[in-house]
Amino acid sequence: MSELAFASASQLARRIKDKDLGCAELLSYYLDRVDRFNPDLNAIIVDIRDEAMTRAKAADEALAAGEDWGPLHGVPMTVKESYDVIGTPTTWGVPELKDSIADKDALSITRLRGAGAVIFGKTNVPYMLSDFQSYNDIYGTTNNPWDLQRAPGGSSGGSAASLAAGMTGLEMGSDIGGSIRNPAHFCGVFGHKPTWLLLPPRGHATRGVLTPSDISVIGPLARSAADLALAVDICAGPDEIASRGLRLELPKLTKSPRDLRVAVWRDDDMAPVDSRVAARVDAVADALAQAGADVDPEARPVDAEHAHTVYQCLLQATMSARLPAERYDAIATRVEALDPDDTSRGALVQRAQVARFREWTAHSEQRTHLRWQWHAFFERFDVLVAPIMSTSAIRHDHRPFGDRTLTVNGKQEPYFNQVFWAGLASGAYLPATVIPTGLDDHGLPIGVQLIGPEYADLATIGIAEFLEQQGFSFRPPPGY
Repeated sequence: MSELAFASASQLARRIKDKDLGCAELLSYYLDRVDRFNPDLNAIIVDIRDEAMTRAKAADEALAAGEDWGPLHGVPMTVKESYDVIGTPTTWGVPELKDSIADKDALSITRLRGAGAVIFGKTNVPYMLSDFQSYNDIYGTTNNPWDLQRAPGGSSGGSAASLAAGMTGLEMGSDIGGSIRNPAHFCGVFGHKPTWLLLPPRGHATRGVLTPSDISVIGPLARSAADLALAVDICAGPDEIASRGLRLELPKLTKSPRDLRVAVWRDDDMAPVDSRVAARVDAVADALAQAGADVDPEARPVDAEHAHTVYQCLLQATMSARLPAERYDAIATRVEALDPDDTSRGALVQRAQVARFREWTAHSEQRTHLRWQWHAFFERFDVLVAPIMSTSAIRHDHRPFGDRTLTVNGKQEPYFNQVFWAGLASGAYLPATVIPTGLDDHGLPIGVQLIGPEYADLATIGIAEFLEQQGFSFRPPPGY
């Protein structure tokens, strides 16, 4: 049964419905792997296996009676800790929230259960979902299955590590600054950051919050591109209020690879890319070119510095709004002490964290201009191929943010410069699909993102499916 560990959710569902495999049997198999591998990884940090086994047995009984619960009938899966799952803590890694127990499921969890999924646990995150690493004072540190001394990414680090280690069938994460795409890249799995609000996020929030967060999205991680499309299909669409008048009809990829128009953004001075990562971007572009696509390595949709500045201002304002009052007040105090003539990037970030509404609105207006620039760009191109991070998985580094750096091509770069690549899509509400592309010379996986126009989610995933067939596919880490 070893092939089950790394099968896609779609394959698992097919075997269940063909009655080659029982739901309770499959859950027991994954739970055994959790017991074997999770102590070293610390990826799954909330365990609801008893409830899950009851549901898995009910799924077996339903199938025997001729009932079909949906496309995930009986498939075991986990979800990021930041989702409300009834009866479990939703802490976002914040110690003060360790006793915050969800009294109902998030909307996406309801939809996944409605499609037949068996949810048996939740996966680890960084404090307030705000890091490229996944550790906090409640649950501890999650390790990367490719190298336990390295981070699995963040903030959906537990999600990606669990998938890569073959401990779960499917995962749901979230992304505001690369939090789906960065872990997918670090752990060698697929991930999809959807168009903003395509998947309603209700229930992915700290307790009592109903308003959707700017920029932030929820979305799937998986071991196949087809699973991404399946999860989007299940979880996307208007919520109860919007569904009175709205219906969803996402376009699929209708072009053959030879008809695709592909732009490539492999490196940038705003966030220099390690040569090994840039080489994998080139490999994806070459594969599309060999299939007949028209590939342009020079086309740029927006001015890099302007787009990143707008994104940073909106991102920082959104992230700081989540902070406890005392931490927000401390930032405000530091900003008051800044020299008015200080126009450094650090000062810009701090001012953005406590921006007035008028300032936020001005940046939001600039974002709308950028969205229209992207729209015009995507009238000429179908997809933009780009890195999602400058390096492969980084070693654990729990020092204060300001003390951290990354080594890129032998030079030290600021730690959070990395959000530049995430911000290309996030800052303009665009969908982006990360695919695994192979290993670097350290034996670590490298992912590449495929960015498309708003609501072209199934198209970028469709291109990912084609590339998966060309060999850009999931491979398990050694030892699992």
